[in-house]
Amino acid sequence: MPGRPFSLTTPIYYVNDVPHIGHAYTTVAADVLARWRRLLGDDVFFLTGTDEHGLKVQRSAEAKGITPKEMVDRTAPAFRRAWDELDISYDDFIRTTEPRHHRAVQDFLQRVYDAGDIELGTYEGLYCVACEAYYTEDELVGGNCPVHGRPVEHVVEENYFFKLSRYGDRLLEHYARHPDAVQPDYRMNEVLGFIRQGLHDFSMSRTSITWGVPLPWDPAHVAYVWFDALFNYCTAMGYGEDPARFDRFWPVDYHLIGKDILRFHAVYWPAMLMSAGLAPPKHVFAHGWLLVGGEKMSKTKLNQIAPSDLVADFGVDGFRYHFMVDQRFGPDGDFSYEAMVTRYNADLANNFGNLANRVLNMAVNYLGGVVPDERADGVLVDAAARAYTQMEAHMERLDFAGAFGSVWELIRATNAYIEERQPWALNKAGDAKATAAVLGDCLEALRIVALLSSPVIPRAAAELWRRLGLPGRPQDARLPAAAAWGGLPAGARLDKGAPLFPRKEA
Repeated sequence: MPGRPFSLTTPIYYVNDVPHIGHAYTTVAADVLARWRRLLGDDVFFLTGTDEHGLKVQRSAEAKGITPKEMVDRTAPAFRRAWDELDISYDDFIRTTEPRHHRAVQDFLQRVYDAGDIELGTYEGLYCVACEAYYTEDELVGGNCPVHGRPVEHVVEENYFFKLSRYGDRLLEHYARHPDAVQPDYRMNEVLGFIRQGLHDFSMSRTSITWGVPLPWDPAHVAYVWFDALFNYCTAMGYGEDPARFDRFWPVDYHLIGKDILRFHAVYWPAMLMSAGLAPPKHVFAHGWLLVGGEKMSKTKLNQIAPSDLVADFGVDGFRYHFMVDQRFGPDGDFSYEAMVTRYNADLANNFGNLANRVLNMAVNYLGGVVPDERADGVLVDAAARAYTQMEAHMERLDFAGAFGSVWELIRATNAYIEERQPWALNKAGDAKATAAVLGDCLEALRIVALLSSPVIPRAAAELWRRLGLPGRPQDARLPAAAAWGGLPAGARLDKGAPLFPRKEA
């Protein structure tokens, strides 16, 4: 029987550029969460994809001398390749140019229109093409877009407007009933402050572009990017085509997004859903930016870094581990290559890799390469239980650094246990039973380390699992039972292998 339904999404990424480590940061976080929930036995639906409509895409295509369709067909596969390279275990990859999405968006638009929440008007104001967002004078910084630092455009255009102003009280009531619906809590404060200032109706269609989904009641207009893009989440979960799947996975458990699109996901989106008679998302988690040299990545600043460049140096697991553990998931983080080298050597080469290497080497040399019957059942029993309990608590808060820090506490406890019990000395003294008992505990600790670290470093965890003589893969196990002490069967053949994480020179 399938487990509890659990759904999560990344943003869908604009295809006017290739993926960079900022995109990968959110996507790896979502993958780690998806893998963790699968370990818990949940029936996970993990969605990512690409946003392929809007003025930004149309202008980028025009600048290249190609059609928007040609451009998105060239660029969208780059995201799939990047996520496949990073072992992203998505269940669906949606493109907003797909026919299934056009059908779903038009049905959704008609429902909102029939609810009386869309009216024709004229928009005159300031628009940032890079954001695909409208701004007031007060929101600009030095006359420029507050996110991209670029000049905004003055736009006068007949548009349809969504009557967001009608939903202020309903949104406040919703968030009063669901105080953890926006995370971290300081993001909830931002959302509530924005709503309490008074909500304004916003433009939800354009006539100056043709690259988008036409409004079903007025095909001269195409849906404004947020009314199109945001609904991808519902499309992929079966809206209009697979009611059973949609009912199972909607409302989504987590939208993982960057802080710059919080307003759209936590104010516009739930109001739009309420208008259509659909439930708002259960949680929106808005993390900070991944900065390079203190600045947000952008094409104009030429500070973008492709994931493949770092994977070439550190491997897939080294990449994933660094971005999940080197900084908290929530506040802004600042990337540096030097910090990545330091983190890789300290945690992966010196701790994880060195522990696996020394335990397996001793077990092969002292025990004939076979898991012994003996166990000391010493201090590592409590250390392993503590690692799982603490990791579970951290993962519930999406504190990835804290979660995997708990696993590394078990690694440090195992290294300390080895130094204290000195199995090499026990072996030299001829005490085979004590040697086997100590190494039996260490091997069991390695099994639990491989299991709990598998969401973040799946390749190394699977290889360690294999070297311990265990069948299948750690991700096939189920928590909490699999984390209980004593799961490593006696008699399994061990393989010491090469170092899992060779040291890197700065």
